[in-house]
Amino acid sequence: MSSHDATAEFEYDSTARARLVAESIAREIGEIDDDRSRTTLDRTGSTVRLEIDADDPVALRAALNTWFSLVDVAERTADVGDAVVGESR
Repeated sequence: MSSHDATAEFEYDSTARARLVAESIAREIGEIDDDRSRTTLDRTGSTVRLEIDADDPVALRAALNTWFSLVDVAERTADVGDAVVGESR
């Protein structure tokens, strides 16, 4: 049983953007988890929720940093895609 946990919710302007971010990071669920932390991902409408359980504060911090970075990359990549699509119209 873990003694440290965190929930991070990311709210987007659209369900489509939330779906894109969730699908982009979902492939990492189970791949990043280790003996000291576990993560679950859920999307409801335009909200993406990550729940992280960790055995200690260091593992929790490491998991949070990793997931925040992955979400950031997914968001920035989606923004670039939007810009490219917007330019081609």
